[in-house]
Amino acid sequence: MAASGSGGSRADNGYGSQQPRRRKGPGALATAYLVIYNVVMTAGWLVIAVGLVRAYLAKGSYHSLYYSIEKPLKFFQTGALLEEHLLIAKYLPGIVPSSVVLTAFQVMSRVFLTWAVTHSVKEVQTEDSVLLFVVAWTITEIIRYSFYTFSLLNHLPYLIKWARYTLFIVLYPMGVSGELLTIYAALPFVRQSGLYSISLPNKYNFSFDYYTFLILVMISYIPIFPQLYFHMLHQRRKVLSHTEEHKKSE
Repeated sequence: MAASGSGGSRADNGYGSQQPRRRKGPGALATAYLVIYNVVMTAGWLVIAVGLVRAYLAKGSYHSLYYSIEKPLKFFQTGALLEEHLLIAKYLPGIVPSSVVLTAFQVMSRVFLTWAVTHSVKEVQTEDSVLLFVVAWTITEIIRYSFYTFSLLNHLPYLIKWARYTLFIVLYPMGVSGELLTIYAALPFVRQSGLYSISLPNKYNFSFDYYTFLILVMISYIPIFPQLYFHMLHQRRKVLSHTEEHKKSE
């Protein structure tokens, strides 16, 4: 999921072309809260990163590292729901150029994968694809929450901005590949166990096939992921080119 030094003017904070009527940002109290939230989330994902490295060094293998970071991963990935409600929907649109719909899909898909797939289908927890998306998420979120923190403070190092709008080129496909492979690996176990499925007849006259639902989730990546990816590519061109032009004018 989703997002720049202080090279830009205060009017646009270096996040793209200047807006004639920019949404008013959060007040001092809200800014303090948002900064604390983003610092905590950055620290949380750093804990996950350190946990992965320590587990790898202890085991000497990258297989089944999920168990070493399972609890903090669930906690901090679920914590992104608070971000979705308070940050993106209310405050961040005026600070960070981002598509609320696309970001919402990214947040919800990750929470869904964390709980409804990886947590619920124990058999996939040893799959290498889980490590693939966990590593991609971890690097992405450390950068993204650092980006938000420094953006709110109006002191954004260029390195963080560059990383936010460059590393996604590799991390997004890496994460999506891990997510899709993990869902695919879960399908036979879901079909065999009937997990979360509701069969007729029942008093509600309603049926639900979780196996089919997971297939539909996988298909939904086809139209949505390219939109998210090309949105970020567009933002990268706009944001980084604006920063370079500003540097040249100094």
